[in-house]
Amino acid sequence: MTLSEEELAEERTGSATARAAPPSRLRVVAGRFFASRQGRIGFAVLALMFALAFAGPLFSPWTYTDKDFLAFLRPPSAGHWFGTSQTGADVYAMTLRGMQRSLLVGLLAALVSTALAALVGAFAGYFLGWTDRVLSRLTDLLLVLPAFLILAMMSPLFGDGQWPLFVLMLALFLWMVTSKITRGMTISLKQREFIQAARFMGVPPMKIIFSHVLPNLSSLLIVDATLNVSAAILTETSLSYFGFGIQPPDVSLGTLIADGSRTAVYAPWTFWFAAGLLVITVLAVNLVGDALRDAFDPTARRSR
Repeated sequence: MTLSEEELAEERTGSATARAAPPSRLRVVAGRFFASRQGRIGFAVLALMFALAFAGPLFSPWTYTDKDFLAFLRPPSAGHWFGTSQTGADVYAMTLRGMQRSLLVGLLAALVSTALAALVGAFAGYFLGWTDRVLSRLTDLLLVLPAFLILAMMSPLFGDGQWPLFVLMLALFLWMVTSKITRGMTISLKQREFIQAARFMGVPPMKIIFSHVLPNLSSLLIVDATLNVSAAILTETSLSYFGFGIQPPDVSLGTLIADGSRTAVYAPWTFWFAAGLLVITVLAVNLVGDALRDAFDPTARRSR
């Protein structure tokens, strides 16, 4: 069975159109991200940290709550890979448990704070009027409140497995600056032709915000969420270091660093494993954030 000339021409035109179709924005951004060395290094190190935190405990015979009463402050050995603490706890198991908690707190706090910043900024910038005034006053109020002091006062509520409450409170103090940037960009987007056309066609404001405004702010929000991960991890570590963050019997990198600082001189393994993994994790997150920013806006790198 042979094809007619019209069908052959149609097939050639269709294949040429398919070949000429531009790649999606996600593919372009991903290509730019993985083309940069810092993006590849940051992604690989961060993936390794997640794998170590969540898969590493499966290879250890000890859990973070176990105690070896025959090994107090023992250096790293075949029985205890990272050594033991002054209470006989396995430092390897505790460090990985602390990494799990710090990574979860950082990720969830960053997601919640970025989502809150996107919604508040988009609604304030789109509706303006009294909506803008109320949301802007709320943002300004939270900006001047002493976040560290408030979280410290609420620390008794974070015990007994209530770390999700700690994540929520931490996220409430991370979104204000981004919301102001989002508001300004939304006001600018409102004047664009496609937004004006949607309004004249009677598209509901909520649909315009979620279908047109927020997708056009995705680059800012994704980069902000990435950078907020490291900010949340460092804030959680600082609070936990002073005893105001994750509460016992749970552990985080901050509590491990605080406990290990007392024995760091004569038992450095109780301090440096947790501190080293914290530095590596935050550095990897910052590398990913910088690479994402350059991938979304390649002119930024050239200007720098």
